[in-house]
Amino acid sequence: MIKAYRSKARNLVQQMTLEEKAALCSGQDMWATKPIERLGIPSIWLSDGPTGLRKAASGQEGGLGSSLPATCFPTASALGASWDIQLAFEVGQAIGRECQVQGVQVLLAPGVNMKRSPLGGRNFEYFAEDPALAGEMAAAYIRGVQSEGVGACLKHFAVNNQEFERMFISAEVDERTLREIYLPAFETALEKGRPWTVMCAYNKVNGIYASEHPYLLHHILKEEWGYGGFVVSDWGAVNDRVEGIRAGLHLEMPSSGGYNDQKIVAAVRSGELSESRLDEVVGDLLAVILLADASRKAGLSVDSARHHQLARKAAAECMVLLKNEEDILPLSEEGSVAVIGHFAKEPRFQGAGSSQVVPTQVDNAWDALQHYYNNLTYAPGYQDPDRPDSQLIEEACRVARESEVAVVFVGLPSKYESESFDRRHISLPPAHNALVEAVARVQPNTVVVLTNGSAVSLPWHRNVKAILEGWLAGQGGGGAVADVLSGKVNPSGKLSETFPQRLEHDPAFLNWPGANGKVHYGEGIFIGYRYYDTKAIEPLFPFGHGLSYTNFEYSGMKLSESALGEELHITVRVSVHNTGKRAGQEIVQLYVRQEACQLQRPEKELRAFAKVSLEPGGQKEIIFHLNQRDFAYYHPAAGAWVAESGIYYIMVGASSRDIRLEQAFELQSGEELFVPFTRYTPIKAWLQHPRSAEKMKAMMEKVWQYQGGKPTDADALKMMEAHVMDLPLAKLVAASRGAFSLEQVDEMVKMVNG
Repeated sequence: MIKAYRSKARNLVQQMTLEEKAALCSGQDMWATKPIERLGIPSIWLSDGPTGLRKAASGQEGGLGSSLPATCFPTASALGASWDIQLAFEVGQAIGRECQVQGVQVLLAPGVNMKRSPLGGRNFEYFAEDPALAGEMAAAYIRGVQSEGVGACLKHFAVNNQEFERMFISAEVDERTLREIYLPAFETALEKGRPWTVMCAYNKVNGIYASEHPYLLHHILKEEWGYGGFVVSDWGAVNDRVEGIRAGLHLEMPSSGGYNDQKIVAAVRSGELSESRLDEVVGDLLAVILLADASRKAGLSVDSARHHQLARKAAAECMVLLKNEEDILPLSEEGSVAVIGHFAKEPRFQGAGSSQVVPTQVDNAWDALQHYYNNLTYAPGYQDPDRPDSQLIEEACRVARESEVAVVFVGLPSKYESESFDRRHISLPPAHNALVEAVARVQPNTVVVLTNGSAVSLPWHRNVKAILEGWLAGQGGGGAVADVLSGKVNPSGKLSETFPQRLEHDPAFLNWPGANGKVHYGEGIFIGYRYYDTKAIEPLFPFGHGLSYTNFEYSGMKLSESALGEELHITVRVSVHNTGKRAGQEIVQLYVRQEACQLQRPEKELRAFAKVSLEPGGQKEIIFHLNQRDFAYYHPAAGAWVAESGIYYIMVGASSRDIRLEQAFELQSGEELFVPFTRYTPIKAWLQHPRSAEKMKAMMEKVWQYQGGKPTDADALKMMEAHVMDLPLAKLVAASRGAFSLEQVDEMVKMVNG
């Protein structure tokens, strides 16, 4: 779509003055781009998401808490737990339509940053701790938004995983971790969703601001991935505007009042910045502006009631049944139910910060449960979340004792998790924990409903019969809770993040949140379930976990191989059978493990998933297609993705810890791993390489002479052999006192590297 406007954009750039080009590279105000009326270049409006549209009444206002009403859908952390591609599309489509009606051309959503730690204050805006799941969900959301002629903005590029010092902290991350964990979700979303825009992050990446990072914005985004849209700064993320233009940052938001425009003009006139580079950036930006303007639709309206029903449906799909002893859920229609907790009547339904929506209406669970149950009682249980109130707890216990079941609503208030600050712990408020513990002591049939944007600890989890993770479920969340508790909806969500037993188990624990302007990603590729499964640490609830009111069996796993050109493709077939008495949906997860690898890899990695609906007794075959990249890891020395030949295991299951089927196969990848040799490549590698093995073997007698000869003692010989094998070749120059020269070393390097 963008390509169709490139020619017109280039023609307009040729007619623009230097000052007009510079002016187009920054906003007119808080939300809109600058028009250039003499050339017919329009202004377009950008507004926050991703939970719903947050449009300020005017371009001069921030609009936080006072934006125009819009449907508030579940947060991304909730939507990610649905694992439902079609649902993500429908939510995106509904938000896109509301954008059209309110005159918004670009929605600043979705976010695909990884949940590196449960402490991340903005985790509720992100889909998952796994890039495969996050990328697919984001791509579907983008397709939904853009199906309505509104551009989506993929954010925050890149390695933006904490709020602590977010405006200047440097995320220190190695190349392999960057490529395997923090970039793939962006890559998938760009390839399958094709968003019109990408938003850069506030933070630095390895010492360079993301807003002026040529490796990220130009080398990877534009050259490797072929991205053709424009990059916009996060609001206030620009550091050096000229460096940003040079690196590939197209649009600065919000307006700097012409301050940075003047810097661009001065840099071009002084020769510091080439005008041809500015022309490229302006051309990219202008093509999207023209597309956005041409995609405006007049005369549309929004059916708010229908969108609210979609919000309620989406919320129910997102909820995760973590525990259900003795099948206490769904609740009996005839029994008496004590509804306990302030959140039951005054729900927290969205995240705090720039994504905050003014909803068109809000359901609460207390009102919604009235439609299903006749014998309900209520007690608030708490007021100040940080101070247990003995009188309120005593009242709650009385109500619980007098009922057959107690449903307790607890979770995180907005002051516990928000944009701009990180959480300090993963505990629920003291008043909430005290309430659950007290109620569970007097009522054995206690059900807990959680309201939170990310993982929490549950010290009382063994003392209650059921736990429903309700997330920040949007304006329809209260009704969705009633739908699930009553059994009208069979819960089908599964965790898109690991719930640890304790914060100290988190892989980022020792490297969070950083100090002295840096945060070291010392856990590398081992975040989330990759760490817990590889270290065999039992989580509270594992990645991918979620129960249903019915049961599913897996069978008939079959693998078949085919070639598409030179690349291998694997087709995996699995049958899923609903063996219970209720219709339900199952999320089938496919993981891959390599038996042996040159570099350390996780125990398993998610590579595909599917959500299937089955009537009681129903059965369906699920088909997954894997390509060579699904078996690959990024080798930093080779600077490439490598799928080594060898034994791999394909595992299919209901969670990362509930693998139902597993099958091994041998991959003949046809890829030769090429890691360039240098002067400092160890002798053991020279002995193994076919181009140098023979020559190195012939040299080994001299090598031993350089080391003073072979020891006669067996233990000493073993130690010295290990020492010699790990010697960099260049060390032989000094050891031989120049008999083996640096020139000879370099000749061997040339020979091996071809």
